[in-house]
Amino acid sequence: MPITTCVFDAYGTLFDVGAAARQAAAEPDFAAIKDDWMALAEHWRQKQLSYSWLRAVAGAHTDFWEVTENGLDWALEKTGHASDPELRERLLALYWELQAYREVPEMLTRLKAAGLNTAILSNGSPEMLEGAVRSAGIEAVLDVSLSVQSVGIFKPDSRVYDLVGGHFGCEKSEVLFVSSNGWDAAAATGYGFTTAWVNRAGDPMDRLPWSPKHVLTDLTGIPALAGI
Repeated sequence: MPITTCVFDAYGTLFDVGAAARQAAAEPDFAAIKDDWMALAEHWRQKQLSYSWLRAVAGAHTDFWEVTENGLDWALEKTGHASDPELRERLLALYWELQAYREVPEMLTRLKAAGLNTAILSNGSPEMLEGAVRSAGIEAVLDVSLSVQSVGIFKPDSRVYDLVGGHFGCEKSEVLFVSSNGWDAAAATGYGFTTAWVNRAGDPMDRLPWSPKHVLTDLTGIPALAGI
């Protein structure tokens, strides 16, 4: 069955999660992180993800913004910046306005011009996703942003992937699911989606029961995978 619906993870896939720390580090008021902003960003992202998994397993769901704040607080302490509340507030403010990767607008425009459905499927809260989409200026080329908040559990629970068919009324085989998280793309493969892992960092394949069908280094190849 041909692809009718292209669904994207948000953070790290469409939006550059390192942008907040990178931008803060370039500002004179926050020069304290100019040498370790990359480590700060990496710790922040890893704790954000691991806290979402732990909460899912423990049945302790919360808004993804709280998870994001918790991850940042750990990362700030780990890198020796926990005593700087102004830095914390600046990083959180920048997270609401994350930059999209440069190929995103053109890629989504091509998908929409071909008549495909386009969507975000994310752990992010509706408010977080709305802010990121608006900041990136891609509202017109996305049909919907689907948030786990509506089912009360984080990825990779199958109830999250169910949101796609529930919204579009499509079969699993019609969906191309794209994520920069190898575990997310792998779980979506097990669910029944055609999948693409955007492996920007050149990481090894996760050792899981499933593997992404396609592996890319950026999003420019997505239209071709969708049959355009």
